[in-house]
Amino acid sequence: MNQTTRRRALIAGNWKMNGGIAANAVLLEGIRSGANGLAAELAVCVPAPYLAQVQAALSGSPVAWGGQDLSLHASGAYTGEVSGAMLRDFDCQFVIVGHSERRSLHGETDAIVADKARQALACGLTPIVCVGETLEEREAGHTDSVVSRQLMAVVSALGQQLAKIVIAYEPVWAIGTGKTATPEMAQQVHAQMRALLVGVDPVAGRGVRLLYGGSMKPDNARDLLAMDDIDGGLIGGASLKADDFLAIAKAA
Repeated sequence: MNQTTRRRALIAGNWKMNGGIAANAVLLEGIRSGANGLAAELAVCVPAPYLAQVQAALSGSPVAWGGQDLSLHASGAYTGEVSGAMLRDFDCQFVIVGHSERRSLHGETDAIVADKARQALACGLTPIVCVGETLEEREAGHTDSVVSRQLMAVVSALGQQLAKIVIAYEPVWAIGTGKTATPEMAQQVHAQMRALLVGVDPVAGRGVRLLYGGSMKPDNARDLLAMDDIDGGLIGGASLKADDFLAIAKAA
């Protein structure tokens, strides 16, 4: 089955805490110059200080952009936080929610992630909701239960808005380690997520895009993206090199 006829592939870059004015300019120009004519949708999620630069560089191009996190709150005395409305001021379309680094380093719970997804939607943003298991959880045979728990916390909170989100499966043990789930391993988890979503809403569940977020690179992208339920990628390190990022997009 050809996935692109069902769900348009999304290749979203997560720059994490990387970037600089000069380096960004080169990277963004490279991405913009190679983005025309691609079947996949492209987006970059960047550190908040660079949103103005990204907006200026990508406006009028086929490449969308977004934030890497957002506050639970609309405004107020929350020093250092970035609201969804602020992201919208820079024409962001996407925001990453519940990345494993936010869960592990900042103590974000399933409930917080669900609330952030809801806040993103209220601000007109598409949340890229991240789920995934640690190496210890995988080795203990808990992948299915962990991913299901994380996913259903968000799904239950969103109700009729399920169709408006994107989900990224990021096996924590494969992020930044050079390890990657085999296409078959990744597809197994994606198929499980698809079944859960369809069980909640048969129409919306079939339309939600499921991204793979565990060290997707140019040399493994084609095999991963060939799987029936892998609809794109949330790309870390490879999104910092225009040629690599575009190569992954072309594989889709």
